[in-house]
Amino acid sequence: MLLYRMLSWLPFPILYLAAWVGSLVLYYVVGYRKSVVFQNLGRAFPEMDANEITVLAKKFYRQLVQVAFEIVKARRMSKADFRKRVKLLNPELLEQYSNGFQDSVILTTIHQGNWEWMLHGTTTATGIPMDAVYKPLHNKTVDKLIFDIRSQFGSHPMTVDQSVKDILRRRKEFRFFVMVADQSPIARERSHWTQFLNQEAAFYLGTEIIAKLTQFPVLFAQCRRVRRGYYTIEFHPLGMPPYEKEPHDITERFVQLAEQAIRSEPESWLWSNRRWKRDRAAEESKKTTKPS
Repeated sequence: MLLYRMLSWLPFPILYLAAWVGSLVLYYVVGYRKSVVFQNLGRAFPEMDANEITVLAKKFYRQLVQVAFEIVKARRMSKADFRKRVKLLNPELLEQYSNGFQDSVILTTIHQGNWEWMLHGTTTATGIPMDAVYKPLHNKTVDKLIFDIRSQFGSHPMTVDQSVKDILRRRKEFRFFVMVADQSPIARERSHWTQFLNQEAAFYLGTEIIAKLTQFPVLFAQCRRVRRGYYTIEFHPLGMPPYEKEPHDITERFVQLAEQAIRSEPESWLWSNRRWKRDRAAEESKKTTKPS
């Protein structure tokens, strides 16, 4: 925790200098998840040659460390800092939803740009409570740090396991539920298979299930990096009640917007996660060969 505190007090120019050094160490010395990053990039962009993939990977590592340090820096940033560094491109859409609906709104996004600053930038610009739904991290120290950062401006982060009960219990209380929905679900979790970045991928159905259960509208938030330390957020309608039970229109629309966002700024997505660790054919083969 001492290292995190030290980083949070650094002025931005020194913070970014430290991030530049950190990215070199991460790429050339530690080699943090390089095989995963290169495999993900190669599968997502088969039209790129080896040199183009390497250039994109290096850009990703520079931005990865910068965003990580920015997230830590958020602990010492004020509302004015976020209003200066995070701009909403179409806040009128949020105002329309907040003024026109009595129910809450589900806000989905992906691990692109600075997803933590996006939460604070939206909160400080609109004054609307943003309650983030998240999966606890294995590292308890980092998990506690992220929880404190997310809750510093009145947000109430909740785990995935707590979310449905909390949403139903407080459904008449207007707020935005923020769900980062690009993680790869584990095999036992209910998921939807679809084409994503040139291959088949599984996606959580949690957002869609909650939306149809509560009849809350759904928006997609895209975070773009304007320059180092400055971001914009653009909102897109994703789903509007009343919903039909099938097909998975909300999830399919989310995947479409997510892919468009990634292709427009590929270096800023979180490529170090194993995005295609599941094999649908292998899983279905296991099901058919499972003894009765």
